[in-house]
Amino acid sequence: MRVRLLAFALLIGVSAAAETRVGPSQGTLFIVGGGSMAKLWPEFLELAGGRDAPIVVIPTANETIEANDHSAVALLALGATQVTQLHTRDPKIADTEAFVAPLRTARAIWITGGRQWRLADAYLDTRTLREIFAVLARGGVVGGSSAGASIQASYMVRGSPDGNTLMMAPGHERGFALLRDSAIDQHVNTRGRAEDLRPVLQAHPTLLGIALDEATAIVVTGDRCRVVGVGAVRFFATPEAAPVVLSAGARYDLATRQVAEE
Repeated sequence: MRVRLLAFALLIGVSAAAETRVGPSQGTLFIVGGGSMAKLWPEFLELAGGRDAPIVVIPTANETIEANDHSAVALLALGATQVTQLHTRDPKIADTEAFVAPLRTARAIWITGGRQWRLADAYLDTRTLREIFAVLARGGVVGGSSAGASIQASYMVRGSPDGNTLMMAPGHERGFALLRDSAIDQHVNTRGRAEDLRPVLQAHPTLLGIALDEATAIVVTGDRCRVVGVGAVRFFATPEAAPVVLSAGARYDLATRQVAEE
């Protein structure tokens, strides 16, 4: 009987994981539209597991890599005790066991802003990206702001090395796909980007478009997300439809593309 019950439990677990269509089957995504993190860091740290949780900061999107990235400094200032900075621009190094060692014990990952193509060039199809997925599979959290937000989608907007005003760049359109069937834009309110996702969605009509204001985030568990922060998030369910605009406390079903009950 115990064997049968165990087999049934495993079957239920596999079935539950298969039901997730957009978000991660385990773990949490913390996706921020850039700008101030002052009111968002405490929730990220809580999702990570508290001050003693092992956190890895990936600053690769930045043009210049500091010995102590400002995100790592901010987390340490909040009392985090185990913050490791991890960076390379070489995908061969990113594919080594030695490089990914800090990720194997991480409870949380933070991906900084900058230019998202640098992240794609360094980490796509490497052990590093597989270990990022493994953090989620262990129930951890992967967060990021600005470039660190856009890279989490399956389609990477503003990926051209020639400039961040180009929404679609052949050869630089593939993101990490932590959030599937999606495209994520950021800095919407401060840079007048409310409708910038429209041509991307017209070219790729199956994508869900998500446009985030600064100092605003979506916290994704499974196929649902909730909005936190001071601004708004715009969800584009289809290329033609007006976006659904939600503020803090609201919830959205990423699979059905509808507002969800709180």
